[in-house]
Parts: sequence; structure tokens; C-alpha cells
Amino acid sequence: MDNENEQKLNNVEEKEIKPLNGGMMLLLVLIGFGVSIWAIIYGSIEISKENYNIGVFLLVAGIILVIVLCILLGGFHILNPNEAIVMTLFGKYYGTIKKEGFYYTNPFAGAIHPARTAPAAANTNAANFGTTAAPATTADVSSKKISTKTLTLSNEKQKVNDVLGNPIIIGAVVIWRVADPTKAVFNVDNYKTFLSIQCDSTIRNVARLYPYDTMENDADEKTLRGSSQEIADSMRVELQQRVSEAGLEIKEVRITHLSYAEEIAAAMLQRQQAVAVIAARQKIVEGAVSMVKMAIDQLGQEEIVVLDDERKAAMVSNLLVVLCGNKDAQPIVNSGSIY
Repeated sequence: MDNENEQKLNNVEEKEIKPLNGGMMLLLVLIGFGVSIWAIIYGSIEISKENYNIGVFLLVAGIILVIVLCILLGGFHILNPNEAIVMTLFGKYYGTIKKEGFYYTNPFAGAIHPARTAPAAANTNAANFGTTAAPATTADVSSKKISTKTLTLSNEKQKVNDVLGNPIIIGAVVIWRVADPTKAVFNVDNYKTFLSIQCDSTIRNVARLYPYDTMENDADEKTLRGSSQEIADSMRVELQQRVSEAGLEIKEVRITHLSYAEEIAAAMLQRQQAVAVIAARQKIVEGAVSMVKMAIDQLGQEEIVVLDDERKAAMVSNLLVVLCGNKDAQPIVNSGSIY
């Protein structure tokens, strides 16, 4: 029972507020200010005429009305497209406004935005949100509106070990948006910092499951270099599971940087070059053997030269040297008998 109650407290269900029309309320407030100013002025005139009963009443009523109207001014809200406001009333969840427009709500209900208190730490990626990797501005920090636009998180390059234990450097970019503003506000302390940390953890967790590259002719094995799209999709699925409780939607994850770490980059380059050389030599030998076989078969079929086994072996050796050598062969003309 305690676990169920705790889960209910942590998972606040979103409810959408039906606010009043802001234009109509603004008109009523302006009329109220006009009435209060008239009451203060007329009350002062009546007091000057020594008509204290009516004068004091109008003066006090006008002052009280001004104070009340000033309090009511706190209920106006303007929402642009793809923005939301999450509101609380005396410490309890009041509701969420998602539609753009000019609205009026309870003036004692305050809007909250946890990301406005994000620490400016250099070791986190929380500042790299939006279309550019620029730090948060003062306007972003003071705003109480939550943007539901599609944003990007540029994850810093980090060093991880692949499944073979080789240190690699990998970086990714995450395309995301706030799908549930209520969860983003109440379920985590700061959803931007939360996403940044979970992104780092997901990249490390997925990258260590695959090798950087395979040195064998195994086309079915997934590698970070050869199957980057499939692995990025795996990162997206795992990251979505991690940030669902924060009301975030992960649209796409893209690997933007992938390389060996500096300490093994030179050795891995030599290994790749060696593999390429071996593969090239293998193709050369296969081609040379087929050409030698074709030459011997044609000589035997057309009976141009009849060679015994010893001469065939010598011919094969000479042809393989010529075809497989790195340098051009120097021919020697034999003017005598081959026997």
C-alpha cells in the first residue's frame, strides 16, 4: 500500500485548465481602475466639502478596489504557439495551459518551471539545448513557460570502451521535445539536466555492447562504424525508456562523431592497413593462379608446346613471380633449347 501511495504522489496526472478570456477580463479590470480613480477623486471632493460619511466611504472603497485590481493583474498570461504553463495553487497542482492565446486564471496560482534554476556547471551539457550549443540566456532562466518545440541536445564527445575493450571516442546529437509538461515539472528536479545525464549514460551503455569495427568477414555482426543507424535507433529506444517518466519524447538520436582514442589510433590504423594489404594480396594470388591455369590449359589444348611436369612447375613458378611481384619483371631471353 505504501508503494502504491508513493507512486500516486510521484505521478501527477495532467489536467488542462479552462481559463477565462484575457481580453474580457482586461476590459473589466480597466473599468475597475476607472471606477476606483473616480471614487478616490469624488471621495476627496466630498471630504473637502466636509461631507465625511460619503467622502471617507468612497475614498476607502477606491483604495481597496485599487489594491484588489493590482492583485488581479497577476492572473493574466500570454502563451505563444508550442508553449505551456504548469501552475500550482498554495503548493498543490492547479492545472496546465497548452493552447496559445491571452488568458486569465486565478491570480494566486503561480507558474513554475524547474529548468529556470539549472546550475551553470561546466561539467554538464544542460546549457547546450536549442538549435545551437549556446549557454542559457537570462530570458530563458527567468521564463516560467515550458517550450514544447522540437529541440536538440548536442552531447559532448566522451571516451568509452567497446565490446572488445578498445577505447573509442563517440559523440551524438539528440532531437527531443517536451511531450508532457506536467511530468517534466513534477517528476524530475530539472528535466534538461536529467536528459543530459541520461543521454551520457545511454551512449556508454549501448556503445560497450558493440565493437568499433570487425576485422573478420562477418557481414551479420553489427559494429559501431558499419551499423551506425541501427545502433542509433537502439540508443533512441533505450533513452526514451529512461526519460519517459520526465514527460520527454525522443524523436531521433544521431551519432555525430566516432573514432578510436588517441592511444590506440595509430595501432588500429596499422591493423586496418595490414588487413587491406592481405585482402589485396589474396585477390592478386587468386587472379594469378587462374591466369597460370588458363595459360597451361590453352598450351596443352592447342599443342603449341608439350611440357612435362618439371617444365610445367618451372613455368608456374615463373608466371607467379611475374604476376605477384611488386616490381616489374626483367625478362631473360633463352636462345637455346629449353631442354
